[in-house]
Amino acid sequence: MKTAVFPGSFDPFTIGHESIVKRALPLFDQIIIAIGVNADKTGFFSLEKRIQWIQDLYKKESKIKVDSYQGLTIDYCKKNNSHFILRGLRTSADFEFERAIAQMNREMNPDIETVFLVSEPKHCAINSSIIRDIIRNGGDASLFIPFKI
Repeated sequence: MKTAVFPGSFDPFTIGHESIVKRALPLFDQIIIAIGVNADKTGFFSLEKRIQWIQDLYKKESKIKVDSYQGLTIDYCKKNNSHFILRGLRTSADFEFERAIAQMNREMNPDIETVFLVSEPKHCAINSSIIRDIIRNGGDASLFIPFKI
């Protein structure tokens, strides 16, 4: 089974994330949307809420699993028998950052390949930090997230 792990904080999960998952579905037998938990950071939205929103979004899609994890993504991949990490790229800055991580992951575990999908142009400006700022300041972020907050 070809399983990809799509890691991130997803705080919140955006329409850009949704687009990457939709486009990756034909490539893999299973995609695990894995919410990374950093003990040093507190999420804007609770982990439970983020998991629930994503599960509700994909409740009819049997190829999607939603989970959370702590530690290295490559360790999580190994534990879940996944040989692929799925990442979305919006900008050249994303590419430089993600390339470095992918190369380090490859050095630590050459059996795990990172697969990059370039975001659709209409989603390039959308990121979770901006969405959180809109919500924090009472703005309407409904155009950028695929569920009701």
